[in-house]
Amino acid sequence: YSILAQNFNKMAEELAGTETLRGDFISNVSHEFKTPLASIQGFAKLLQSDDITEQEREEYTQIIIDETSRLSKLSSNILRLTKLENQKTVGKKTRFSLDEQIRKILLVLEPEWSKKKIDLDIDLEDIMYVGSEELMAQIWQNIINNAIKFTPEGGKISVKLFRNEKNISAEIWDNGPSIAQQYNHNESYAMVRSRATEGNGLGLALVKRIIELSEGSIEVENDMKKGGVCFRISLPYLIEDMM
Repeated sequence: YSILAQNFNKMAEELAGTETLRGDFISNVSHEFKTPLASIQGFAKLLQSDDITEQEREEYTQIIIDETSRLSKLSSNILRLTKLENQKTVGKKTRFSLDEQIRKILLVLEPEWSKKKIDLDIDLEDIMYVGSEELMAQIWQNIINNAIKFTPEGGKISVKLFRNEKNISAEIWDNGPSIAQQYNHNESYAMVRSRATEGNGLGLALVKRIIELSEGSIEVENDMKKGGVCFRISLPYLIEDMM
């Protein structure tokens, strides 16, 4: 009876944890959709006015187009996250260059960081990796994009990639606003930080799940020396991956 009771209590605790996680997820999804929908509704109403200028009409329609694009990205992230939640592995693995992948993503995002006159400090070791190239690209895309959004005009971003005998490490730092102290060491703080501007908390949740499937780890913290915020990613390093 005692063992049965213990197992039942354990199962009840796990179910409660799952429900809490699901509740947090639904809450975050609702928040992320609410802002662009409110924006679309507001500017659509303004377009109904007869006394707006042609310039205003173009500005409002562009905002609606941008916000619908944002909703489309959110939907894609939800679908990806739902799919990954049911996966036990990263799926098909190939051998590819991590540093080259990061360079390509920085190049794709060049219009975004150039527009804000961001100073990039890039230090990438030559590292071959065996894993899902598509999923790893999602990690760099989301975290670097997050850094660009939070970095002020004329600010700085540092992207480093290096290895030791056991791990591959990546550090992505930006001199944007710090995370509120009460959210440090809390799993949802990344989402809270991302709500300050265009939300991509779902993108960061996606990153967390991909790293879990890759048997790695991720942490984010305020940089006490330089200021700003630093994401640190660690992935298992296998000697045979380099051969």
